[in-house]
Amino acid sequence: LVLLLVFCVLGVVVSGGRRARIKKESLGYTAISCRAHTASILDFGGVGDGDTLNTLAFRQAVDQLGRYGSDGGAQLFVPPGKWLTGSFNLTSHFTLFLHRDAVLLASQDIESWPLVDPLPSYGHGRDAPGGRYASLIFGTNLTDVVITGGNGTIDGQGEVWWEQFRGKKLKYTRPYLIEIMHSDNIQISNLTLVNSPSWNVHPVYSSNVIIQGLTILAPVTSPNTDGINPDSCINTRIEDNYVVSGDDCVAVKSGWDEYGISYGMPTKHLTIRRLTCVSPYSAAIAIGSEMSGGIEDVRAQDITAVGTESGIRIKTGVGRGGFVRDVFVKGMDLHTMKWVFWITGNYGSHADGNYDPNALPEIRGINYRDVVAENVSMAGRLEGIAGDPFTEICMSNVTISMAAKAKKYPWSCTDVQGVSSSVDPPPCDLLPGQADEDCNFPSEDSAAIDAAPLQDCS
Repeated sequence: LVLLLVFCVLGVVVSGGRRARIKKESLGYTAISCRAHTASILDFGGVGDGDTLNTLAFRQAVDQLGRYGSDGGAQLFVPPGKWLTGSFNLTSHFTLFLHRDAVLLASQDIESWPLVDPLPSYGHGRDAPGGRYASLIFGTNLTDVVITGGNGTIDGQGEVWWEQFRGKKLKYTRPYLIEIMHSDNIQISNLTLVNSPSWNVHPVYSSNVIIQGLTILAPVTSPNTDGINPDSCINTRIEDNYVVSGDDCVAVKSGWDEYGISYGMPTKHLTIRRLTCVSPYSAAIAIGSEMSGGIEDVRAQDITAVGTESGIRIKTGVGRGGFVRDVFVKGMDLHTMKWVFWITGNYGSHADGNYDPNALPEIRGINYRDVVAENVSMAGRLEGIAGDPFTEICMSNVTISMAAKAKKYPWSCTDVQGVSSSVDPPPCDLLPGQADEDCNFPSEDSAAIDAAPLQDCS
């Protein structure tokens, strides 16, 4: 008996020593706020087997941890595993952190998704009239929220939604992966988002938003799987993101026709840096077509696109109203494009038949500089609106190598006004050359969102 006790004690000592020698995995991250309290989804009954539905566990976790909002906030840790869940809401002063081997799987049971009203600046569902399904991760009227991880994955399992959309069987608009509304101080970073039912990341009616370090992947034929859609937001920073999608990699918006005009909340002070995009049927950066609340002060820099339909595309039309002005683009590296520059005032797709045909958009102050593109079918397609020309367009230091089977005429221009300098092939006569023209770009440190301090958290 004595010998047995000795062996047991030795076993505990050796085992304890072995545990002490195991190096803890680093779970550090950079965020707008660190939290005083931490819990795991396991603490709320979560099961990461890929089959057990964890919607209730996530909802209870957020509800419980929301009580620490006035006591340093809280973070919810999602460990390795496959965590099947339906839609759940976030709370203020809260961090959702996904381990690098954690996968959130969106439920494919369409009937279980809650419904929410159409966005007031849209007045109408995108896929069908009326309401829309709540996004997988959703929040409204929040302050100080972080959604991040060690490059953990959120999988929208969107195929079932794409099939319903293609078959015109949807009664409501598809959900997004992440949507944050009417909120301030938001960070979405260091995640992999795959197979979203529709848009991936949609901050709307919000301010002081940072979106960085995302990998967003969807089949290039998947419908409306836009990467990042800042919508009626002020002070937004989008940087270091990689997007492969079936629609625009970044789409800047501010409401649809008469609803956007009435709501009147523009997107302004938006910075986009170091974006890499693959989207054969859409744009690296699209502005519009829903821009009826106005879009102003957009700064895009260091944009790489491969096999993408167009570089920067501005989409609007009669009935949109609103404005797009003071857009600054610097440093595009483009490979195999249909169009490098595409501005169109002929975009239809109205919310309903109640739009005002006299609501004409203002497009002014569009600046492009330092652009290199190769294997291009057409350099530019610039189409204003008769009686409503698009003005103050500037292009400088642009070199475009045309494809072997390029269009006969590299440029098409109507109802636009502007200037150019050192552009090859030379643009149309509506953008006459001026030798000393160097299109504007604001100083890199002048964007207000760049002053947002970040902390080292764990």
